[in-house]
Amino acid sequence: MDTNKYFFAVDLGATSGRTIIGSLKDDKIQLEEVTRFPNNLIEQGGHFYWDIYALYFEVIRGLKEVARRGLEITSIGIDTWGVDFVFIGEDGAILRNPRAYRDPITFDAMKDYLEHVISRREVYDVTGIQLMNFNSIFQLYAMRREQNSALAHAQKILFVPDALSWMLTGNEVCEYTIASTSELLDPRTKQLDERLLQSVGLSRGKFGKMVNPGTMIGTLTDEVQQMTGLGAIPVYAVGGHDTASAVAAVPFRMSATSPTKAELREPPVS
Repeated sequence: MDTNKYFFAVDLGATSGRTIIGSLKDDKIQLEEVTRFPNNLIEQGGHFYWDIYALYFEVIRGLKEVARRGLEITSIGIDTWGVDFVFIGEDGAILRNPRAYRDPITFDAMKDYLEHVISRREVYDVTGIQLMNFNSIFQLYAMRREQNSALAHAQKILFVPDALSWMLTGNEVCEYTIASTSELLDPRTKQLDERLLQSVGLSRGKFGKMVNPGTMIGTLTDEVQQMTGLGAIPVYAVGGHDTASAVAAVPFRMSATSPTKAELREPPVS
């Protein structure tokens, strides 16, 4: 009988995804791909969407496979590409498939926003990330400008990895690394910036509680347990942005000249 404990990972990119089981043996991480599948971009009505239900189906399929194999899963974590998000309605249902960052609605949104709402310098001073037209703030601005009905009726906005974790657990969070791709996060306060949120007509309450990687989001719902044949497995926030998870996996050793954790938290002196 296999007595090893395994960790279940979901790694989603903008063209394909995979589920993976990892285990520790002889102080080394061993990885095995369980399933691989395409992530199809849907074009309809002049817009591009992701099929969030198809992705959820693939997560469930991977969990069913590990259950079939009798593997003891210790925890589950999900990472995805950045910036995109899902709208949740008042009744707890998803309000249409999420727009993809490649949607043409954002092509002129950043220029319009920076010229008429908040300046380039001010946005960069708050967020410190590269200004790109598909960042979440400009997507939200473009949707507000077009009077998007899903945005108008959204009670919660969850970034894609957080949305999938919510579909598994029923709990809403806003994981820090995926939030950092939005151009809404102030890394000094480690929270979404109120002024930037207000500039696109939103409040902090529209987003889940900010959590760091390593935080337990919840356990699989009774529904998911019944579908997969697994028990109440905990789902953890990982580096929800796939780049953050990739960087975390790079082996390194602190040197005598490396900055301390406290120094890394301090803003640079101007």
